[in-house]
Amino acid sequence: MTVFAVEYRYDASTAARRDEVRPDHRGWLSEIAEAGQLLVSGPYEDGTGALLLMKADDAEALQSLLAQDPFAVEGLIADSSAAAWTPVSGTLASQF
Repeated sequence: MTVFAVEYRYDASTAARRDEVRPDHRGWLSEIAEAGQLLVSGPYEDGTGALLLMKADDAEALQSLLAQDPFAVEGLIADSSAAAWTPVSGTLASQF
């Protein structure tokens, strides 16, 4: 499996709707964390986006997984990017 660094970017105009959908979004995150697909995630302090470290077989599998995020289903992610990432040092690196 490949580790991916995924960045979500949010539009300020969707903040209220994101607040409504957040419980479902976090429930989905919990499910994929239990399945071993999510390593860690969290929002940026300023509310402009989030960073997720995820595991998937390939970029296509990652995109299929991300499409299931309630934030994505509801159109609340203004933009996103994903890059394969190779952890080589630090606490997380020792887990791969």
